[in-house]
Amino acid sequence: MSSRTATIFVEVDRPCEVRVVGEGVDAAARTFTVHGHHYAVVDVDGLPAGARVPYEVIAGGETVWPLNAEFPPSLLRTLPDGGDPLRIAFGSCRRSPGTVEMFGHDALTALARRLRAFGDGVDWPDVLLMVGDQVYADELGDEMLEYIRERRGDEPPVGEVADYEEYVRLYELAWREDAEVRWLLSTVPTFTVFDDHDIRDDWNTSYAWREEMWAQPWWRARITGGIGSYWVYQHLGNLSPRERADDPIFAQVRAASDATGDAGDVLDAFSERADREPESMRWSYAHDFGGVRFIVVDSRCSRLLTPDRRGMLDDREFAWLGELCQGDVEHLVIASSLPFLLPRAIHDAENWNEAISEGAWGRPGAALGERMRQAVDLEHWAAFDRSFREVASHVLAVGRGERGAVPASITFLSGDVHFSYLARVDAPGLETEIAQIVCSPFRNPLDGKIRIAQRIACMWETATPFRWLGKLAKVPPPPLKWRVTHGPWFDNAIATVTLAGRDCDVAWESPRNAGTLVELGRADITG
Repeated sequence: MSSRTATIFVEVDRPCEVRVVGEGVDAAARTFTVHGHHYAVVDVDGLPAGARVPYEVIAGGETVWPLNAEFPPSLLRTLPDGGDPLRIAFGSCRRSPGTVEMFGHDALTALARRLRAFGDGVDWPDVLLMVGDQVYADELGDEMLEYIRERRGDEPPVGEVADYEEYVRLYELAWREDAEVRWLLSTVPTFTVFDDHDIRDDWNTSYAWREEMWAQPWWRARITGGIGSYWVYQHLGNLSPRERADDPIFAQVRAASDATGDAGDVLDAFSERADREPESMRWSYAHDFGGVRFIVVDSRCSRLLTPDRRGMLDDREFAWLGELCQGDVEHLVIASSLPFLLPRAIHDAENWNEAISEGAWGRPGAALGERMRQAVDLEHWAAFDRSFREVASHVLAVGRGERGAVPASITFLSGDVHFSYLARVDAPGLETEIAQIVCSPFRNPLDGKIRIAQRIACMWETATPFRWLGKLAKVPPPPLKWRVTHGPWFDNAIATVTLAGRDCDVAWESPRNAGTLVELGRADITG
């Protein structure tokens, strides 16, 4: 999506040509096949800036979209050339399907219903960003469990997705069978990045975790199925048309599909290498939307985890991120599934845990630290202290005017933690606002006891004992200070960041029923 292009992803039931047609629009692409499933990615170019063009999808000569006349027409939406606000709606952690009693109302469904009901009478997001856990491959609903039982009985992994075929069914339940969200995705430009549950809880927590998983006989099919399906259903849509055309993996998949009828083996080999050699693939991506630089960082698959080194990103990805963290833009937006700035008590606890896990208190402390790390998910940016400091050095340099004209704001957008909040940075010499905005979950709230624990963790005073533990483990203080100023809120929610000129603000909304969003909080980042 840009001011001139739009991309439509389609899954069909047979190989064919797929066309996207509308007023002044007629674009086509041939399908490619992966493990018996057929996909097309149709790029529409030459659209006017700020376009709102109704479209239809024709597959094999048959109109296959829209399906339901009750919904408004799906639109090809492009960005304006400039001057208008840019609205980024975002969130994470969506369990679907499931009952309201289990998971509450869905923030994405509520957004879709508001847009359907009011049309141009409400502000539409220009971008929908889903920052992780779009599907839960290890926490399955009844429909998915029944499908697995019928397909493979009690073969391991029990109660979890096993391979590409089961991932396809998982995505189908999450997106295709939810008519409201399916329509939303057909008309609002969408970007994604994965988090652990897209693969498995605690994915790539540590080198020990990776060794344990690869020792399981079922893990290869699981990880190749998870990464391969992510590449198809999520990653391809994150790329610009030019990036996709230049992507060697996309070219190899298309060539294998054309030559043999199925590119499953090619995608499996790529996916295994992407897991074993993180530097072989960059899942992170960036787009410039007018005066906004929009960077989405993969903080899961690209981790550097060896017996000797530990990093949130591999060296090549850090170099790529450093090159993009520059001034001379109105706003710098960095999205990561994991919050860069956690409440201080949690940050200090993860700092300390990493230090003892890496040997600060000897072998007994390292063993205890690793058990704690995996048991309570101590694996955010704070648990990769060198990586945290490297990113902090980049944004502080931008915020102090050392890399060009200073942006009006530098914001981190994240999810994962199942509560929402705003944290603001205080550091010497800053000429701009740096803030962490978290919105989580779309639909998967914490239970009451965990909410209480997290609420306590968000209190500034709670950090003191963990800070002392960090000192005992010789953890240096972080290079910047921050404080949670809004929240925490534990409701299902979606947040919208509005960037207009030199202004930046954010509002969090929660679904009170299937079709109504009510405001949880609002903050002016640049005010």
